[in-house]
Amino acid sequence: MRLLEYEAKKILSTYSVPIPYGVIIEVNDLQANITVPVVLKSQVPTGRRGKAGGVIIVREPSDLQPTIAILFGRTIHGFTPQKLLAEELIDIKREFYFSLIINRETSQIELLANTNGGIEVEERDSEAFFRHSVDPRSFETLSDELADCLDISDKAFLLQDIIVNTYHCFINNDCLLLEINPLILTTDGTLVAGDAKITLDDAALFRHPEWHFNETPEGNNFVMLDPNGTIATIANGAGLAMATVDAVADAGFTPANFLDIGGNATPQKIMDCFRRIDTLPHVTAIVINIFGGIVRCDDVAQAILDARETFPNLPPLHVRLVGNRADRAKQLLANANIPLHSTLTDALETLS
Repeated sequence: MRLLEYEAKKILSTYSVPIPYGVIIEVNDLQANITVPVVLKSQVPTGRRGKAGGVIIVREPSDLQPTIAILFGRTIHGFTPQKLLAEELIDIKREFYFSLIINRETSQIELLANTNGGIEVEERDSEAFFRHSVDPRSFETLSDELADCLDISDKAFLLQDIIVNTYHCFINNDCLLLEINPLILTTDGTLVAGDAKITLDDAALFRHPEWHFNETPEGNNFVMLDPNGTIATIANGAGLAMATVDAVADAGFTPANFLDIGGNATPQKIMDCFRRIDTLPHVTAIVINIFGGIVRCDDVAQAILDARETFPNLPPLHVRLVGNRADRAKQLLANANIPLHSTLTDALETLS
C-alpha cells in the first residue's frame, strides 16, 4: 500500500521528523486561507510529479485559484488527483536523498543516501549511494558516517534524530519503503522532509486498525528494490514473486522491483502495475511469471496487450503464464507476436 505524500508526511511528523507546514485542498475547495508564496503538489501515487507538471510554485495571489484548477485537471502518469498539498516555500541550501528499505539478502533494514536529492536521483550510478545496514545499537556511529558522506559533519546530531525517528517509524508501521527525497538542509541549518514516500505491508493490515488511507490494499504489492535495476518483475503470490526476483538476480541481472499482483488481480489492477513499471528509468525488460489459480491467465494476457498500446515505450516482455485459461492467453499473445514461455528458466534465457 503506497501512501500519498501528505499521508506519508503525517506519519513522519508523529515521529518528530520535521516537515513543511502544509494544508490539504480538496476538489472544489476554495481554500481562501492559503497565502502565497506556496508550493502546490498533486497528490497522486506516482513519482516524477515535478517533471509531469504536478508540482507548481505560486507567488502571486491572482495565480492561486487558476493553478489549483489546472492541477486538479492534470493527469499524472494515469492518475488524476482528488487532493492537492499546499506547502510553505522552503529556503533550500542543499538537497539530499534518504531512504530506508528492506535488504532481502541480509534480512536487515538498510539506509540509502546520496549527496544529491530530487527527481534525477534514479538516474545516478548505484555506486554513488551511501549504503549501510541500520543497527539500533550504533545510531550515533551511523549518523557520523552519513554526515561525513553528505559533507555536513556539523549536522550529525540532526541526522541522528532523522535516522532514529525514521527507523522507529519504519518498524512500528510495517514499512517496506520509507523515502525522503529530497531531505532538505535549509538556509537556517535545519533538516526537513521536502517530499516523502512510504509503502506499507498490506499483510500487516490486521495489526493497524488506525490505517485509513487514500489507497487501501488492492491485491498488488509493489516494492522498489534498486532504482538502477534493469529488469522489472511481475508475479502473483508473495512466494512466487520473491522466487522470480531471486531467479533474475541469480541469472546475473539486477531486479528493479518486487511486484505481487495478488490472487484476485483484475485487468485494471494489472494495468496499474505496468503504469508503475513504466516510470522506472533503467528497465530494459519485464519478466512476467504468473501461475493462474484464481487469476485468469487470459486476463493477464489482455492486460499485457492493453499495456503495449497504452505505453508505447514499454520494454520487451518475457512471459510465462500457466494455469487457469492459459490456452486462451497463449492465443491472445501469439496473435500479437508475443512469445509465451513454459518455464521461468526459458523466459530468463531470452534476456539479453
